[in-house]
Amino acid sequence: MKVYLGGDHAGFDLKEDVHIYLAKRGVDVVDVGPMELDPKDDFPQFAQAAVLKVIGDEDDDARAILICGGGQGMAMAANRFRGIRASVIWDAEEARITRNDNDSNVLCLPARVLQREDERIWHDIVDTWIHSPFSGAVRYKRRNAELDELA
Repeated sequence: MKVYLGGDHAGFDLKEDVHIYLAKRGVDVVDVGPMELDPKDDFPQFAQAAVLKVIGDEDDDARAILICGGGQGMAMAANRFRGIRASVIWDAEEARITRNDNDSNVLCLPARVLQREDERIWHDIVDTWIHSPFSGAVRYKRRNAELDELA
C-alpha cells in the first residue's frame, strides 16, 4: 500500500511527524506537500494533489492522509473527487469503522485537536486506519457506488 501525505500550514508539523512515523514502520509514504511551512498556503491544493495520486495509482489500495487544522476542510476538498471517501477521524474506533463500513481511502486528521493530545492517540488512529480492512459487505459496496454517482 502506498500512502500519499499532505497538509496545510496548520497541519504541517503533524504531517512531518506522521511521515516519520509511517516511514519507520515500512509504509511506502509519499509527501505531496508542503515541503516547508508557509503560513499563507491553502489546503485545497494539497488535498487535490494527494487524491489525484490516489485515483491515478495502479495499486487498488492506494490511500492518502490529509492534515489541516480541523480536518474538515481537507475532507470537503477530497470528497469532491469520484472514488474518494475521505473521513475526519479523531479516535481509533472511528478509524476502524470508517475502513470497515465505508472503505475510507483518505484519512483526514484535525491537527488542532491531535497536537494537544498524547501522540499515542494519533498513532492509534493511523495504525488502525492503515491495518483495518474493508468488510466488503454488499450494502457497503452499494453505498460507495451511490456516492460515486453523486460526484
